[in-house]
Amino acid sequence: MNRLQTTFRFLFLVSITSFVLTSCASRKEVVYFQNTGDFETLVDKNSFTPKFKVDDQVSIYVSTLDKEASAPFNLFRGASEEGGFGRPEQVDYLVDKDGEIDFPVIGKIKIAGLSAEEVRMLLRDRLSEYLKDPIINIRLRNFSVTVLGEVNRPGTYPVNGERITVLEALGLAGDLTIKGLRENVMVIRDFDGTKVYTRINLTNKDALSSPVYYLTQNDVVYVEPNNSAIKTSSLDNRASIYVSVASLLITSTVLLITRTN
Repeated sequence: MNRLQTTFRFLFLVSITSFVLTSCASRKEVVYFQNTGDFETLVDKNSFTPKFKVDDQVSIYVSTLDKEASAPFNLFRGASEEGGFGRPEQVDYLVDKDGEIDFPVIGKIKIAGLSAEEVRMLLRDRLSEYLKDPIINIRLRNFSVTVLGEVNRPGTYPVNGERITVLEALGLAGDLTIKGLRENVMVIRDFDGTKVYTRINLTNKDALSSPVYYLTQNDVVYVEPNNSAIKTSSLDNRASIYVSVASLLITSTVLLITRTN
């Protein structure tokens, strides 16, 4: 075996080794819900109901057949509700540090920890002495979730409905990248100033029954990088060394070819 053949064999081994070290993650690292069977039916037993929290912005509108009777129970800024210049803008209620809102006529009402339906029933009871059969529409105005880490579009996303799942939030962020750690997705949740950290394994169907499968307002979803991404990051620092070595090998090969000829 001459020197040229030895050099080419060496270069081939280097290429194979580099390919193995930078090869893709295994199926177990990237596939969701791996333990589900064909035609398996999963019943959603998660009875999650969103609750109001401190600093929530809540829209509440009260209406009855008698528009004048219900008017004092709605807050508007700008032009009057009956007319004037421009369209009146409804004022949202801010849940204060005590979990309360200041409702017209009635006064302070504590709504933190209550669902929209529970607040509706509470208001209907308190308004019964003023109004007959009031219709009360309640909506959370500042419902948003933040998705960070190994996703394609990290950021904060507004939520239009009353509920959103962790999968839907990841979908808004463009799904996990191939480098995202699916077995250990973290959800950070705030309970009146107390942070709670919960992890969820998206490769297991039990994720569907996790207490953080349904997200609440201002939840943060963080996707950690997997081992492959961490190793790649460390290898990036050695990129210049690899380039120098490759250049040296190519130069040596060219010189051997030249001398052989």
